Amino acid sequence: MSDNMETNCMGMSEAKKKILVVDDNEAQLENARLMLKDEYDVTIASSGKAAMDLLVKDYYPDMILLDILMPHMDGWETFNRLKAISFLKDVPIIFVTSLDGATEKDHAFEIGAADYITKPLVQKVLLDKLKKILEKN
Repeated sequence: MSDNMETNCMGMSEAKKKILVVDDNEAQLENARLMLKDEYDVTIASSGKAAMDLLVKDYYPDMILLDILMPHMDGWETFNRLKAISFLKDVPIIFVTSLDGATEKDHAFEIGAADYITKPLVQKVLLDKLKKILEKN
C-alpha cells in the first residue's frame, strides 16, 4: 500500500490518537475497547493504580476515559493524581460512569473534566464527543 493510500485509510493523521480507558469492570473495558479500536489506539487499565503505573512507563495518552466508582482509588482521586502530573495537565479527561446525578456532573466540570458521559455507552455518541474534544485540543 502506498503512503498516500495508508494515510487515507487512517484518516487525516498518520497515527491514531491514544485513548486510555480506566474502569474496574472488565466488561465495560472490553465494550469501550471494541467501540473505539477502529478509530483510536486504545489502552485499558482496570484501576486508578494501573493507570498511574502505565503513565510512569512513558505512556502518553491523548485522552483519558475514567470511571468514578472503583475500589481503592476512585475516579475523583485518580483524576486529581493524573492532573498533578505535569505532562497530563492538558490531557482531556472524560468521566464515564453510571452516576447520573447533577451533583456528580457539576463536580466533574468544576474540577476540569472535558465531559461527563453516563453508561451504558452509545458508540456514535462516544465517538462524536471524543472527536470534538480532540479537535479542540
